[in-house]
Amino acid sequence: MKLLAKTLYIVSTPIGNLDDITFRAINILKKSDIILCEDTRHSLKLLNHFKIKKRLISYHKFNEKKELKKIIQYLNEGKILSLISDAGTPSLSDPGKILINECTKNNINVTPIPGVSSITTSMSISGFSDKFLFYGFLPKSEKDLDKTLLSISKQDFSQIFFVPAVKINFYLKKFMKYYSGRKILIAREITKLHETFYREDVDKINLFKSPLKGELTIVISENNSKNEGVSFNEESIRRKAKQFLKRYSVKDVTSILFDIEKVNKKKIYQICLDIKKSEKNS
Repeated sequence: MKLLAKTLYIVSTPIGNLDDITFRAINILKKSDIILCEDTRHSLKLLNHFKIKKRLISYHKFNEKKELKKIIQYLNEGKILSLISDAGTPSLSDPGKILINECTKNNINVTPIPGVSSITTSMSISGFSDKFLFYGFLPKSEKDLDKTLLSISKQDFSQIFFVPAVKINFYLKKFMKYYSGRKILIAREITKLHETFYREDVDKINLFKSPLKGELTIVISENNSKNEGVSFNEESIRRKAKQFLKRYSVKDVTSILFDIEKVNKKKIYQICLDIKKSEKNS
């Protein structure tokens, strides 16, 4: 296979098991003049495994713009460059977009070399609707997270997120709040020795008692509430809750609204708590 000069190859690499790489990807890497990688030490494990010895340039989110001019110069000289991430497909929640856009502006070929992705890997075994939204890493602050989930949780299709394992309980509490009635798949250590998949209803999921390590891929199922003939109008319930809370306790208002609306009781209760918290802080 002859490679094209003045071309940037976007090469997918394994997300754990080193055997999950295509023959084409290995061939591209062997014939590249330069390989751009997030962490050269990490990438060397993969490259040494396949006896690939090439010039490596560190290219990560902290130096993307700084290295841009030099990389474009190499490509304009006719060199063949490959971009790999620490795991999976580059530019999907990993560095690459800035460089790809710059190559496009400079009429430099950009060629994808498809392969493994934790997004499609976890989605393929979820059993959820294959109409899905990939969000990537969720916001870290509670305020930004609430704003994001309030918006996208209204969408009916399946949704995929990346979550740092050390903060899994923080995010699970928010999933319980915004995705009640759906199912959840938590994928951990995909393709590795300790690969684990946790499956549960969002409303029944237990918080983890022991800390987890690494990065988790979370898949939330599609919203089937419409099929049950009941719609959850949060704004309407919030307005009613504000009125009732002037006279009754959170517990009583939850029961009253549940009898009236016939929708998820846990969601009503959470709305009431949010209102009381907001009034207390104002």
